[in-house]
Amino acid sequence: MQDNKQRQKATLGGGCFWCLEAVYDDLEGVDAVVSGYAGGHVENPSYRAVCSGTTGHAEVVQVTFNPAVTTFQEILQIFFTIHDPTTLNRQGADVGTQYRSAIFYHDEAQRDTAVALINQLEAEKVWSDPIVTEVVPLETFYAAEDYHQDYFKYNSRQPYCQFVVAPKLKKFRKQFAEKRKSG
Repeated sequence: MQDNKQRQKATLGGGCFWCLEAVYDDLEGVDAVVSGYAGGHVENPSYRAVCSGTTGHAEVVQVTFNPAVTTFQEILQIFFTIHDPTTLNRQGADVGTQYRSAIFYHDEAQRDTAVALINQLEAEKVWSDPIVTEVVPLETFYAAEDYHQDYFKYNSRQPYCQFVVAPKLKKFRKQFAEKRKSG
């Protein structure tokens, strides 16, 4: 097994973090997914504060992955498949700046990859509306409260999980079947 120095992190906001976490937990090459907050101006924000829309944070996941198995480019391709990057500050019924589409890059290579992919998707006119995904440097990541971690895994029968998370996971599993973890 490779050591942690060869692992990379991706920090992404695409609506509710439960949706992204469930998908990336199922992706081959991913070691860990932590739900949390990024992009705000308050230290150690709580879920309640983030949901108020006053902290400036987005709900995000921080994905630790092995780039020899799954590349940052592939992580972004999945990201753009499982959420709508054309709606400003919302995903479905979830509305507010905390649900914005954002890529919080860890280095210039990630920034360049994100910008190139967005430009490619725009040129291909994948969506009829323009992509509004922010591409900004990660300053600080705060892990969300423990009850948000592995939320879908432990709460899959909850109505929100059934109607919002499960369809995104199903879409990922169909479109990226070859990239799923085995077993």
